[in-house]
Amino acid sequence: MANRSPSNYPDIGILGEDLVAQWLQSQGWIILQRRFSCRWGEIDIIAEWEGILTGEKRQTATQSRLPTPNSILAFVEVKTRSPGNWDAGGKSAITPQKQAKLWRTAQIFLAEHPEKADYSCRFDVAIVYFQPISHNSPRNKFMRTIEPNLSLPGMQLILQEYIPGAFTET
Repeated sequence: MANRSPSNYPDIGILGEDLVAQWLQSQGWIILQRRFSCRWGEIDIIAEWEGILTGEKRQTATQSRLPTPNSILAFVEVKTRSPGNWDAGGKSAITPQKQAKLWRTAQIFLAEHPEKADYSCRFDVAIVYFQPISHNSPRNKFMRTIEPNLSLPGMQLILQEYIPGAFTET
């Protein structure tokens, strides 16, 4: 089997998901699952927010598995795209059909995890910009970004946009 090149699409997609998961954790979210799949499809990241709880209260809420008044489950779709992509950075790839698949997949997750059934749920979209870089190529200084980025030899990934509640039930 041949070695995959660093620009191989599935590898870049996973790196984009890694970046978003790290950013969510830095914002206080707990990553419950990555790449949850069932017969309907796949959800890139499932994250939980328990509201503003600290110390002993957060530990008690986590141990009891009871939602707090601010508990949220986010089903996150990550779109990692390179310059000159055809689908508005991945936004136009979230078609009504894709939304329906994500909704059905989220229902399966909730059926498998009934302790999460009372949480408020939302569907978020993260847009990650992938740019191959070389010693001679300048970085895009004019792109509006959220702070986190990931630089690896020959490539840079930037969380360009995070859209909470990007769509609702279809």
